[in-house]
Amino acid sequence: MDAGAVRTEHRGDGSRLRTLGLRWVHLLQGGAQLMPFFLLAVVAIGVVRPDLGRAVVTRPLPQILAYALSLPPAAVFGLLPLVRSLESAAARTLCGLPGPRAHWPAVGPARSWAARRRSAAWFTLHVGLGALVSGASLAVPPMAVVLLVLPFAPALRTGNWAWPWDHAGDAVWTAPVAGAALLVLLAAAVHGAGTLLARCAPLLLGPTPADRLAAAERRAADLANRNRLARELHDSVGHALSAVALQAGAARRVLESDPAFVRQALAAIEETGRGAVAELDAVLGLLRSDGDDRHAGPTLATGLEALLARTRATGTEVVARTDPALGPLGALDGRVSSEAFRIVQEGLHNALRHAPGATVRLDLAEERGPEGRALRVTVQNTVDNAVPGPGTVRDAGGRGLAGITERAALLGGTASAGRAGGLWRLSARLPLPGAPPVRAKARKTRGATA
Repeated sequence: MDAGAVRTEHRGDGSRLRTLGLRWVHLLQGGAQLMPFFLLAVVAIGVVRPDLGRAVVTRPLPQILAYALSLPPAAVFGLLPLVRSLESAAARTLCGLPGPRAHWPAVGPARSWAARRRSAAWFTLHVGLGALVSGASLAVPPMAVVLLVLPFAPALRTGNWAWPWDHAGDAVWTAPVAGAALLVLLAAAVHGAGTLLARCAPLLLGPTPADRLAAAERRAADLANRNRLARELHDSVGHALSAVALQAGAARRVLESDPAFVRQALAAIEETGRGAVAELDAVLGLLRSDGDDRHAGPTLATGLEALLARTRATGTEVVARTDPALGPLGALDGRVSSEAFRIVQEGLHNALRHAPGATVRLDLAEERGPEGRALRVTVQNTVDNAVPGPGTVRDAGGRGLAGITERAALLGGTASAGRAGGLWRLSARLPLPGAPPVRAKARKTRGATA
């Protein structure tokens, strides 16, 4: 056997001894937790049978009776919600639980009655076994010590022993063997009880189906919030960086021939940088506030004009049209307006990246149909190297166009992108809340006329 194997074996023995010691402490803790209920049982026995109450200290049968009567109130106490939190923390620390941590006892109080009943069963098992091990831990070591030193202490052999150790002869040398056997039995009892508790802990203290469902819902909400923040960062910072790069490139090309355009581009870069910092601060504000403010950030009313100005400062021609039927952009629903702004921003960003110099057309129109009113956002440009193929939104290696689909779907709308003739067209339909469907409204009007 090599030195590495020896060290591994020693570490394994040390780990097993440490686990045994921790489980012993855990069982002693359970015995201490049963003590108040045991004392209540002793008082109750003394009230009903005073003779048995006095005999609890000296006779084993009254002690067993008091022990049995103390378990039901302990089980009732185990129904309290906080018992699972305390017992789970103790089990995680002292039980030496097997298996991955994902299968360990749940953290947090028991909310449902199913979880409370399981916690009560665990608490009763813990304190019941703990009381037995605690009693043995108090009685066995002193007895074992006496038996171990009995051959070397003649004064101890003068007592009235149940074993023939009070007689001279070879029988006295069996006392140390019996003492060592008692210690081994005690260690075996601790090992068996601790192993039983360690295997029962995930079953009785583990999460219930309701706990798992609630945890899955929390994880889903957290994931959705992280995806939303990732989309905000991509759309705001990504667009700003692309615009700055194009503006700086255009300024560099005409640095000597058109100083006026260079000054305009530098001013646009400055404004774009400030806007990006403001949007980044807004997105980080969402992160700091756990994402509670879902409408933070620019909208069509507050950010569209600045966005178009920054895009035009790159030398790109942008033709924007707003349907008068929409009314003022500031009157649109805040969430719809915010998501529509991000869709427009992503459409302009893609046009700058994939079709520099092309004319971009933006249309914001009201669309009425059987489902009700909706905002139709269309961004199109002439381009030869756009992402191929009509249909649902796809992205060539990025997440921007996929984010548009997610934004539209969260509002109950749709989005598509593809080539139509010599144009690349991005289109999104976002339902507007607060207006009844056209079909339902017409049916109601006919019913009123009738």
